Amino acid sequence: MRFRQLGSSSLKVSVVGLGTWAIGGDFWGSVDDSQSIDAIRAGIDSGINLIDTAPAYGAGHSESVVGRAIAGRRDQVIVATKCGVVRTKDAFLRNLKPDSITREVDESLRRLGVDSIDLYQIHWPDDDTPLEDSLEALRRLQEKGKFRYLGVSNFDPSLMRQVMQSMELVSLQPPYSLLKRDIEEEILPFCRDNNIGVLSYGSLGGGILTGKYKERPTLPPGDKRDAFYPFFDEPLWSQAQIVVDCLRVIAAERNVSPGQVAINWAVAQQGITTALVGVKTPEQAEENAAAGSWKLTDTELASIESAYEEAFC
Repeated sequence: MRFRQLGSSSLKVSVVGLGTWAIGGDFWGSVDDSQSIDAIRAGIDSGINLIDTAPAYGAGHSESVVGRAIAGRRDQVIVATKCGVVRTKDAFLRNLKPDSITREVDESLRRLGVDSIDLYQIHWPDDDTPLEDSLEALRRLQEKGKFRYLGVSNFDPSLMRQVMQSMELVSLQPPYSLLKRDIEEEILPFCRDNNIGVLSYGSLGGGILTGKYKERPTLPPGDKRDAFYPFFDEPLWSQAQIVVDCLRVIAAERNVSPGQVAINWAVAQQGITTALVGVKTPEQAEENAAAGSWKLTDTELASIESAYEEAFC
């Protein structure tokens, strides 16, 4: 596994990180907690040291599962979680009010079973709360040792500039993959210029880039990935297959999986620190982690770029 410095922090994170939205038990189909725990531990055993979660994933369930998985292994992992999205029965509410943040961090610490969170991230902007109020609350919590470093997720450069005026900002977590590259235009250059680490989520495009789907799938009950990833629908589905076919060719030549090629492509892009990849099983965790042990050649990267341009340009 390769490791990189996360922005201006002292954290050295694996280039493949473990995302835990799926193990929260909502939107991604059925999950088994014991299997999720085994998957997280398999990822750690395979060299992954960054585990990313959030209270919004299963209304705290994902954090609780992560806490159980890392019990006794705290020194082997960098724990990242979030604040600012509060689950209700029917909705995800953006809430960055100081009292809500203060409550959330304590609940996260309890569920995770840790004394301090390594990377605490604002999950989404909250247009109804002045950002300076949220940052003042976060500053106080950081001074109390509740978390070590501050990151943001789904922020644009203007909002990141506001954060940087008040606090050290070490990372951004945006959606990014071979199927979604819009951050390359403005956001990624901004992060490079300001030494902000980038943790990409959705790195496998909801599973499309694994190459496991030979035809457009009908997702099982409870699996709502197609609500978040438009590439499950035409004409984007057929366009995506041009890219996936290229990944399959490279994968066959290297005797790896197409998913590993897609992950490797993401972390090869200038400014990307880590590709976060979701898992449900130990086998998936081990396979994803293996992508961090090798690099695509310039020729292979050019071949993937050519396929992307054929599909989408």
